Amino acid sequence: MNRKRIVFAVVAAVLVAAAAPYVRPAIERGWFVYTLWTEPPPAHLPSPIARVSAHAMTNSWGAARSGGRRHEGVDIFAPKETPVLSTTRGVVTRVGTNTLGGLVIWVIGPGLEWHYYANVDSYGAYRPGDVVKAGDVLGYVGRTGNARGTPFHLHYGIYRRGVAENPYPRLAS
Repeated sequence: MNRKRIVFAVVAAVLVAAAAPYVRPAIERGWFVYTLWTEPPPAHLPSPIARVSAHAMTNSWGAARSGGRRHEGVDIFAPKETPVLSTTRGVVTRVGTNTLGGLVIWVIGPGLEWHYYANVDSYGAYRPGDVVKAGDVLGYVGRTGNARGTPFHLHYGIYRRGVAENPYPRLAS
């Protein structure tokens, strides 16, 4: 009977050791998302555009848009292909396209806020599931989606519990 227990323990230890390299990243990612959930959203955010200060931004929140919509974010104008930077640490949840935003990147950050970067010309090196820190290059300024024909810019939005929040006060502070 003791021999069976020893064999079982050895086999279990080997299986655990073999699985560790595959399980550990999932556990670490889960822990990281938990820490994002427990942290409050930052009160102040850095500019999501390299070399564009908060003083150069305009609060376009709530401006009228086609179809009776209101603008749910801010447009930050910059030359084409200026780096678009993550404003916070977090996890990239989506890199893709949609009708309004064109090429878009979503990052979930502290407080489980969703940071939306839209109208980019091209993507950086990050893919869904990648962990980013504030200042990492997510993409490059463009005018894709419904921004075709407008000056090059980034549309930046923040969503908390599915509701859009004006990012301008936190960028300008």
